[in-house]
Amino acid sequence: MRRVFLFFLLLLVLGAGYLYLALYQPYQGFPDGGVYVDIPHGASQRTIARLLAENGVVRSQLAFAWLCRAKKRHTLEAGEYFFDRPVTAFAVYDALANGRVYVKEFVIPEGFTMYDIANLAASEGFLSRENFLAAARDPSPIRDLAPGAPSLEGFLFPATYEFPRHMTGKDMTEAMLKKFRQEWTSLLSADPPAQNRAQDVVTLASLVERETPRPEERPHVAGVFTNRLRIGQPLQCDPTVAYALTLAGLYSGKLDGRDLHYESPYNTYRNKGLPPGPIANPGEAALRAALDPPPTDDLYFVANTEGGHFFSKTLKEHNQNVARYRRLLQQEQTAASGTSSPAQAVKQFKPARMQ
Repeated sequence: MRRVFLFFLLLLVLGAGYLYLALYQPYQGFPDGGVYVDIPHGASQRTIARLLAENGVVRSQLAFAWLCRAKKRHTLEAGEYFFDRPVTAFAVYDALANGRVYVKEFVIPEGFTMYDIANLAASEGFLSRENFLAAARDPSPIRDLAPGAPSLEGFLFPATYEFPRHMTGKDMTEAMLKKFRQEWTSLLSADPPAQNRAQDVVTLASLVERETPRPEERPHVAGVFTNRLRIGQPLQCDPTVAYALTLAGLYSGKLDGRDLHYESPYNTYRNKGLPPGPIANPGEAALRAALDPPPTDDLYFVANTEGGHFFSKTLKEHNQNVARYRRLLQQEQTAASGTSSPAQAVKQFKPARMQ
């Protein structure tokens, strides 16, 4: 009888030691680079324990399954988890119970088009370019805001997001639209009637965003465009031409004089008024500028070689600014290369004509 008692006592001690080692001691049975473990929706505790053990995250499948039963939690959160250092089984359980799935940052700069976002998402391994564009080309999720929008362009809010490694285009665009709606609602607190002209505001904001990288200039640019719209003068916005060519798969990264004649409803050299929809995804500063452009008498602007623009009221002043821009550009090129010809100094600028 004594031997049986000692035998069971030994088993108890060994079992307790096994559980202590399996549950309380940090463990790493995976390579130093870390391991991803995908927990499927609806997976049982036994299946989860097996996946974790097979991937070297926990020391014992049986011990982790026992821990799950002891915690009396029916389900753990599905998703992809990343482990890159030794942790205890309790820490693993806590991560799954609280759904701390692996995410990585995805940063969308202001002024990116949906094509830029698609390329970036594909390059960072979230999904294919085609998968994203398929979702972005469907305007149905914003019909309440912009009934005439041809796509989600303009409503994919530029911000920093946290996404799992693998996304669908629908999930990704939904997150961006949700962020846009939050920002739009905040902006509307100052101008509630703008709700009824969301598409025009976002379209104007996208032109402003693409015209200047300087937040402090965006209200002024919006004011110039508003003046042109009011008097029926073509906006003559180069980025609209670039977007028209992008839609046709013809944009090479730069424009020349021939491109300004390209036949497209987006070409604001050939057509008066706003284009059919946004040409990029504007940030808060551009949206705010388009919602409430400040009064200005200016009708023209041209680059100043410092990232900003020279603004002018008349065509004569504008032509003088164009000549000034060319001189400054030539001086910079001369200083950089030692010599420069006038032909080398030519760069695309807004044509000095009034239609």
